[in-house]
Amino acid sequence: MEEQKSSIFPAGIAELKNIITENIPFMKEKESEYVDKYKLEKQHDKGKLHAIERITMILDKDTFKEIGSRVTNHKSALGLCEDTLPYDGVITGYGFIKGQKVYIYAQDFTVMGGTLGNEHGKKIAHVIELAIKTKCPVIGINDSGGARIQEGVSSLAGYGDIFYMNTLASGYIPQISIIAGPCAGGAVYSPGITDFIFTIDEVSNMFVTGPKVIKSVTNETVTAEELGSARVHSTTSGVAHFRYESEDKCYEGVRHLVEMLPQYYGDKRTFKQEPYVNKNQKALDSILPERMSQSYDMRQVIAEMFDKDSFVEIQAEFAQNIVVGFAKLSNITVGVVGSQPRYAAGSLDCDASDKGARFIRYCDSYNIPIITLVDVPGFMPGVNQEMRGIIRHGAKLLYAYSEATTIKLTVVLRKAYGGAYIAMCSKHLGADYVYAWPSAEIAVMGAEGAVEIIHSKELKNIPKGQIGEFINAKADEYRESCMNGDIAAKYGYVDEIINPSETRERLYSDLIMLRGKSELTVVRKKHGNIPL
Repeated sequence: MEEQKSSIFPAGIAELKNIITENIPFMKEKESEYVDKYKLEKQHDKGKLHAIERITMILDKDTFKEIGSRVTNHKSALGLCEDTLPYDGVITGYGFIKGQKVYIYAQDFTVMGGTLGNEHGKKIAHVIELAIKTKCPVIGINDSGGARIQEGVSSLAGYGDIFYMNTLASGYIPQISIIAGPCAGGAVYSPGITDFIFTIDEVSNMFVTGPKVIKSVTNETVTAEELGSARVHSTTSGVAHFRYESEDKCYEGVRHLVEMLPQYYGDKRTFKQEPYVNKNQKALDSILPERMSQSYDMRQVIAEMFDKDSFVEIQAEFAQNIVVGFAKLSNITVGVVGSQPRYAAGSLDCDASDKGARFIRYCDSYNIPIITLVDVPGFMPGVNQEMRGIIRHGAKLLYAYSEATTIKLTVVLRKAYGGAYIAMCSKHLGADYVYAWPSAEIAVMGAEGAVEIIHSKELKNIPKGQIGEFINAKADEYRESCMNGDIAAKYGYVDEIINPSETRERLYSDLIMLRGKSELTVVRKKHGNIPL
């Protein structure tokens, strides 16, 4: 057991004490009492790092400065919590990630289970407020048993303060939540408001009501892992944006994401003009399969088109029929939205529409250019999708693209059919430039389906053995006259037909040309009403 612990954690308990006393002034006075009373080694026994270890792993070495170290808890009128809790169970402060300033807080599960009291909540809200004022990201590490029952409604007031500041910060500074332990009840809604949620296998748990409450109310039996694990929220619910197998890899991921993002709304540093970085694009000319019905991985296209190893995928395990994430194009940060033919042929369903819409709105908040790679056969048909509200969910995607005023560039790789053609950032939704590869097909539907409708009367009179041949012949005719990119280009819906190997350089030129663009007509109003 000791060998396993030492291999997982860089600091033993003695070293941990040193880290704590070096970084938290209040602890210098309370070191031995605190270590003995709260048994810091219990965090390691649970396979978890301590709050201060987490902070020091995320931030650049020796940059953390604590604020609010002497804040303590409210005493309970019922005498249920008469102890003085160090820093009221949450460590708050600021530091740097790869030279960029950030504010950070970490709940300390070794202090009364990391429960949130009034002062605990005020400290977190204050850190978010400071991040807004100083225009930099804020990172929250959640490891808490929830509201501190002993403080009654005052603990709920602490949550309310946090939610309000989260909402105020939204779209102005990046907000990142790390679920590094339990996160239950009201505690889940602060991460839910933030931009990106990081989870860790066998460490993270999120749910509004836990297994015991569910059992007592609905008589359903479920484990915490089945209900709210990192895997559940990464693959099924879509709550989590990232999942990692260990804490150290998670924190590396956080550092990398912060490096990619603007520090605040209006930050121009992520879009400074750099000399074009040439990259051999010949592989793109042969990247699509020969048959239109054959699948391929859109991530391969992204890897070839953008800077090497720069793509950071968001929600990689959820709604996999659409791919979203950040990449660099000649060192310029862009948002990428792509159909994913490997899953459901790349069609749009309820979850894919939600995933795409939220990512688009994030990019637009910070004027991050959006590049959309289209290979979509349509919206997903089926009773289940209709019952779940594909109309409402699909409308979110239409709304998000239409509302976005950042640079919008679209490339149709292969298929763009029906309403999904419009929804994937077509010219009609305000795309600045739309390109099509020579293989592109743009139409109401696939050729075979169109032929069956257009020639339905003729098909009734054709012998069964000749139907296939008839459909194939008419389908070729339909493709030639109605579906190819040239048709859309003639009407101005496509700006240019370009070869795949020309795409990267063309997109880079567009980014430079469109930098600083502004929309000419804006309807004066408070805000629109997105179909939530």
